[in-house]
Amino acid sequence: MHRRSYLARQVFTSLLSVAVKAYRLLTAVVLLAVSLIAPALMPTVIPSAAAAGCPPVELVFARGRLESAGPGIIGNALVSALRARANRTVGLYAVRYDADADVDRGANDMSGHIQHMMQTCPDTRLVVGGYSLGAAVSDIVLAVPMSVFSFNNPLPPGADEHIAAVALFGNGSAWAGPITRFSPVYADRTIELCHGADPICNPADPNTWEANWPQHLAGAYIEAGMINQAADFIMGRL
Repeated sequence: MHRRSYLARQVFTSLLSVAVKAYRLLTAVVLLAVSLIAPALMPTVIPSAAAAGCPPVELVFARGRLESAGPGIIGNALVSALRARANRTVGLYAVRYDADADVDRGANDMSGHIQHMMQTCPDTRLVVGGYSLGAAVSDIVLAVPMSVFSFNNPLPPGADEHIAAVALFGNGSAWAGPITRFSPVYADRTIELCHGADPICNPADPNTWEANWPQHLAGAYIEAGMINQAADFIMGRL
């Protein structure tokens, strides 16, 4: 019991640290982006024909901290829910990163894959998502338009035209406000879900985080029907 409490405390502290890092990164570039990026926006040339084998829809998902390689519990549940609703193929790309505290590496991989899909499968509608630490990865990709610190693979202008929807679960950056505050272009296609008193995404009394920790777990989001809620939202944007 004590070991479980210790591990939960370690994960909680780490996730809050990542949330603070992501928030500082986002706020540091907002004003700079206004002055440097806006004048440089030029249409990005994208091939008009989709390559053979490109799925009509693809979920690009970053798993939560310490989950095994792959899309994670919520990523798997979400793609299954989408496939059950869609009358077309839904592909899946699991962001490749260690899922520890290095969100920059995950952001570089996610951004790189999105750019790959833009070039090779321009007609594929992309759904970007993440849970817990993976949500912070998505935050950086969608809201940071330039190389900053270890994030060196930002999305090019026009990327938003390929991203149909965004689904974030247990997002620690929500302490600073919704991601759409930093990236308003995605405002009408983003769903951010926070389960109850989840201490990662729902600011509360710091003394209650341990009691509320189970509300951050992937199973709690699934049992609450939030995967289905996100899937319904996404289908409405495809």
